[in-house]
Amino acid sequence: MEFALLDASHLGTPTRRNFRRELDAELTAFDAKGGDLPPTRDYDGAVVTGSRSSVNDDEAWIDDLETWVAEALDRDVPVLGVCFGQQLLVDALGGEVESMSTYELGYHQVHRTGDSRLLDGADEWFVAFTAHSDAVAELPPGAERLAENNFSLHAFRKGAAFGVQFHPDFDLETAKAAMEYKDVDDGQIRRVLDQVQAGADRQVADSKRVFENFERFARDRARDRVLA
Repeated sequence: MEFALLDASHLGTPTRRNFRRELDAELTAFDAKGGDLPPTRDYDGAVVTGSRSSVNDDEAWIDDLETWVAEALDRDVPVLGVCFGQQLLVDALGGEVESMSTYELGYHQVHRTGDSRLLDGADEWFVAFTAHSDAVAELPPGAERLAENNFSLHAFRKGAAFGVQFHPDFDLETAKAAMEYKDVDDGQIRRVLDQVQAGADRQVADSKRVFENFERFARDRARDRVLA
């Protein structure tokens, strides 16, 4: 399996390391934020990472990335979006993303609301790490809501497009780095550190199942194209 990793992260973050650790596929990374996008060809799948940017920012690279993703989906290439990546998929498919009144940071319970192979093996309620201040306000037409909590929508599917708001790619080191965001107050940081001490970072196995499940979906799609 060969996936295009569309890296929307800012410099100094361990994004590529994290996704290479979690995905059992050959990853070709592209600096999407720097304007580097894959050539016109079909990968077995594509993954859009998180970012400190907002999909509502007026920046050319975001528009270009949305265009690439929309065209890939038109060619039936499976795409997984994580955090910013989910929001970009929603925006590209005709949904809406808005700023939240709070910052969802830390280890939170997420509730499965749909029956999708993306979350196969996960409990009805599972723990995931979250770090975002934008959220999906309206799903694209025809999209299926897969998971949510009292903060926001946390997973959706439309055709070959899958998105998760939580961070299945994060390890403990990355979670701690996320707390350095300038708009996170000391009280939130203390709460996350308390969660770590209570062992919440060891309860995120279910959230990471999305990678294996997405790979399986992409593999099935690739096989079907060969047999067609």
